[in-house]
Amino acid sequence: MSWKSPLVGYENAEPLSDTFNADGKSLFNPPGPKSSVYEKFPEPFDPSNNGFDFHIYHMQNDAEQAKFAKELHERIRREFPELRIYRFWDKPVGPHPVAMFEVNTFTPHQTGVLFSWLVVNRGPCSVLVHPNTGDPYRDHTELVTWIGKSWPLNTDLLKTLLAKRAK
Repeated sequence: MSWKSPLVGYENAEPLSDTFNADGKSLFNPPGPKSSVYEKFPEPFDPSNNGFDFHIYHMQNDAEQAKFAKELHERIRREFPELRIYRFWDKPVGPHPVAMFEVNTFTPHQTGVLFSWLVVNRGPCSVLVHPNTGDPYRDHTELVTWIGKSWPLNTDLLKTLLAKRAK
C-alpha cells in the first residue's frame, strides 16, 4: 500500500516558523482560511455513500454488557435522530465477531460529534469506526479506528461478501 504525501497542495507554501505561542509550548500557526474538510469529506471518500460507519460492539453472552448496549442504542437514536441508525443485533453478523449495531454519519461535523460523544459514553462497548471510500476491504482493515478494545474481523468472510456484491 502506498500513501500519498499529506503535503500535496502545499509544495510551494511558505515555510512554517518554529515560533512558540505565549504558552511557550504550542507552535504559532499563521492565520488562514478555514479548511473545507470541516464541511465536506475530502477525497477519497465516496460521495454517493455516507462518510463514516460506527459499529458499536458488545459481547452478546454478557447480560450486563448487552443491556448497556441496548440502552446505548436507544440513547443514540434519541440523541442523534438525524443519523442513520440500524437495528440492534444480538449475535455476530457479517465480518463482525460479536453482536453490534451500526450508526452512519454524513458530514465531518456529525462524525466528530458522534466520535467524541462515544469516547465518553460507550461504556463497556467497543466501537469500530471506518470511512467509506469505495474500497470496503481497505476501509475495514487499513483505514479503521477503534474506540476501546479492538476485535479481529473475519476478513475472509469480508472478501467473500465483497466478491459476491461485485457480481
